[in-house]
Amino acid sequence: MKRKLIGVFILSFAILLASINVSAQKERQVFPFDEGKTDASFKSFREKLIEAVRKRDVKYVVGILDPAILNSFGGDGGIKEFKKMWKINSPTSKLWDELLIVLTNGGSFFKEKNNNLFCAPYSFKQFPEDLDAFEYQLIFDNNVNLRARPDLKAETVAQLSYNVVKVDYENSVADKNKEGEYLWLKVETLGGKKGFVSAKFVRSPVDYRACFEKKNGKWKMTTFVAGD
Repeated sequence: MKRKLIGVFILSFAILLASINVSAQKERQVFPFDEGKTDASFKSFREKLIEAVRKRDVKYVVGILDPAILNSFGGDGGIKEFKKMWKINSPTSKLWDELLIVLTNGGSFFKEKNNNLFCAPYSFKQFPEDLDAFEYQLIFDNNVNLRARPDLKAETVAQLSYNVVKVDYENSVADKNKEGEYLWLKVETLGGKKGFVSAKFVRSPVDYRACFEKKNGKWKMTTFVAGD
């Protein structure tokens, strides 16, 4: 009888360990990656552009736009459309915050047809191809608190670093002052960790991204879009 009980205990413990290991193996992360600093000319260009964006230098930013810049997947493109879409001369333009996030979060070089491009942020090209970019998002920072409730005083149930997550929008906390935006997002990692994180730490791989190409010796922004 004792042997039978011991056998059952060992088997149960083995199953528990196996389930823990499987759960842990399911976690996926997309770590920051930046090839931009490996190219001297692009590195210099990006540093100047970041400085211009921080200063909200409209003239400089417009000057680095490609004449046929892609602004959306339904428009005609071009600089005039870009300026109108982003209300670039308005003090409340959202361009500067969006572009700064994109430019300061890495990226990678790749070839499209015969063109060499750099696209940022890193999350756009580095997101796992086997995961649906519209179904999954990622934690866009290190050691982000996953809380039991949508409250800064709530218990921290785990810390997430660049984890791939699913967002439950129905049970998330919307920002009443900004339509379509959220304060807290209810998320679940691929390993089964559940809780709430501040919305600013979650990013979709198909959120805004910028692509750049060197034309006639000068880097130009050829794309600044969201979606697919």
